[in-house]
Amino acid sequence: MRRILVALAVAALATVVFMRTPRAAVAEALVTVGSPTTPFPQNKQNEPGLAINPLNSSIVVAGANDEIDVEACNAGDDASCPFTQGVGTSGVYFSADGGTTWTQPSYTGWSARGCLGVPGDADPPCQPQVGPIGTLPWYYENGLVSDGDPSLAFGPRPGANGFSWSNGVRLYYANLTANFSAVRSESEFRGFEAIAVSRTDNVAAAAAGVKSAWTSPVIVSRQNNALFSDHEQIWADNAESSPFFGNVYVCFVAFRSQERSPNSLPGPVKLASSSNGGDTWTEHQLTSATNNIVGFGRQDCGVRTDSHGTVFVFWQGGDPQTFASTIFVARSFDGGQTFERPRGIATFQNCGRFDPVGGFTIDGVAGARSGTFPTLDIANGTPTGANATDRIVVAWCDGPTPTDATPGPNERLVVRRPATRDVWRADRVDRLPPRRHRRRTRLQCQRAVVGIHRRLQQHPRNEQLRARPLERRAECGCVPGRRCVPAIARRRKSDCEACTCRRVPGDIRQHRYPEPMTGFID
Repeated sequence: MRRILVALAVAALATVVFMRTPRAAVAEALVTVGSPTTPFPQNKQNEPGLAINPLNSSIVVAGANDEIDVEACNAGDDASCPFTQGVGTSGVYFSADGGTTWTQPSYTGWSARGCLGVPGDADPPCQPQVGPIGTLPWYYENGLVSDGDPSLAFGPRPGANGFSWSNGVRLYYANLTANFSAVRSESEFRGFEAIAVSRTDNVAAAAAGVKSAWTSPVIVSRQNNALFSDHEQIWADNAESSPFFGNVYVCFVAFRSQERSPNSLPGPVKLASSSNGGDTWTEHQLTSATNNIVGFGRQDCGVRTDSHGTVFVFWQGGDPQTFASTIFVARSFDGGQTFERPRGIATFQNCGRFDPVGGFTIDGVAGARSGTFPTLDIANGTPTGANATDRIVVAWCDGPTPTDATPGPNERLVVRRPATRDVWRADRVDRLPPRRHRRRTRLQCQRAVVGIHRRLQQHPRNEQLRARPLERRAECGCVPGRRCVPAIARRRKSDCEACTCRRVPGDIRQHRYPEPMTGFID
């Protein structure tokens, strides 16, 4: 039995309030309170996500891959324990006291919760029907299935005069979705898996099991017949100081051709953005789609915004120049419309032990899969954005997996100091004093931030960069996408007096860092 405890939720929460949460606040409580203790797999949950109300931190909402409504293994053939066709798996849970206690509401939808079966193969196959569900509502009614990979975020609620915290909050829940029917003519979208977003403006009613508190899901990804959209993350720009306050972003990887060729597995990182509260979405591609047998694919993205509205998208992938597994970042300065060229900030080794049944796992053959996906947060000063440090913390699992001979932990932490140049500091958690990482999980990186104050400008790599001439638009303070044009043609490149920053339309190469990034220090 895998029942999600709030310790996992607190681990994700830690990056949101990493400098404000006292050590005593780290506690453990059962989140999936509505799930049974038996049978399997109705008692199974994994891959949790979490969001905290910026206006009231006592309001916490979590999600997980939850099989509470699928058929039990004893139903029908006891040797088969499949996902039940048409039954959703995106669980949702609410806390009104900061995670001390939890509610798991029940709605109605397509359910196989009653298909328990008996030992042996004499009982008939499961026949799902409309009934109670512990997952997101309105998917069955719209010809869809909630398919897990949850990601949640709070943002401002839109009103007659635009987005404002005075209107209240809106909760966004992104997840994978599949077509309910396998008949092509009855499909709601093309392809295998899409990204869908559910929303509610009344969290209290949703927690009480009021189905109408949720809107119908909206398809975010632009699909085709061969597309499998995967591993999304959602974020709402929640700092009033941002010019894009209220925008919502969803990053994901678009696997094309459904992995039919072992030598070509194309999958670009994409970002969908919405400026109307999630009603409609615009999609942009951040990377190339190339992925060949050498292993230069991409997966597991994360997205956040700072107090100025800059969009940061991180993901893991292979670097075709260094042949190293790398954590990448790309930034957008115009609300997700254009992005600079991706840059690597650190390298990593895969976690887990190779399992011939299911790739890398952490607990033996056919065990729980492991992954090296970046988890991040930005101290953007929400809800107002005032006095924000915009410090960025990124954490991920870094191998090799600990053994009795070489105990862990094997987490990795990267911190960016915004008061300086674009410098990234990489620290293995196991290099910090033992007192600081004794209770740390992969996501709990807030303690490691304390004490990381060393200025990196003195690093030789930075000195070399300082010696390089900067581009005119960077020297003159032009924002990305604008070029400095001197009023006097013969004016020296470094002289910015009477300089005019002019927009360069359609030139993605102009969207670069105002100051050069130093890469990473490993």
